[in-house]
Amino acid sequence: MLALRYLAISLALVAGVAALGAEASAKAAQTTGQPEEFSAIAIMNNNLGSASDRVIMRVTRWSTEAERKLIAAALQKGQDTLIETLRDQRPVGTIRTPDSLGYDLRYAHQEPGEDGGRRVVIATDRPISFWEARNQPRTVDYPFTVVQMQIDRNREGKGTLSLFTKVMARGNVIILEDFATAPVMLNRIEARPIRN
Repeated sequence: MLALRYLAISLALVAGVAALGAEASAKAAQTTGQPEEFSAIAIMNNNLGSASDRVIMRVTRWSTEAERKLIAAALQKGQDTLIETLRDQRPVGTIRTPDSLGYDLRYAHQEPGEDGGRRVVIATDRPISFWEARNQPRTVDYPFTVVQMQIDRNREGKGTLSLFTKVMARGNVIILEDFATAPVMLNRIEARPIRN
């Protein structure tokens, strides 16, 4: 039987509690910033397999406060509403490996962290292959990809990438249910400004 991993994260970080009435957290959130590229070594060791590769996430713009409120409201209505709302968002960047085409990211948020660093959350609807859409395996119930990163003041860090994910709201907490037994670990993250 597949073991599911539950990860609770702050609603302020992923979807913004401004829409839920927590004004203090919303004021602390930073959604503006310069375009950036995050490069990391991705290490997967779970029930889906074992592998490592480089992953590149380019954030060409950060989600606005209005977008955060819209996503927070959609989250309260359930995963189906959230996925449709996320798909309607203007792209914020791309995610790819060096030998693949990128696909659009739909949400990017950052907020100040400890010691001059910051926390970054990136989310998107994941691509569903033709085979997956036709055969409807359990993975179609896990339509999100969520990236969480801790970046220090030297623009380096670590994080996780949950590739096949369900997203649910429980009070002021977001629950990520990962299809895999463990998320992909992101090591040696380097953040660089994107020069136009």
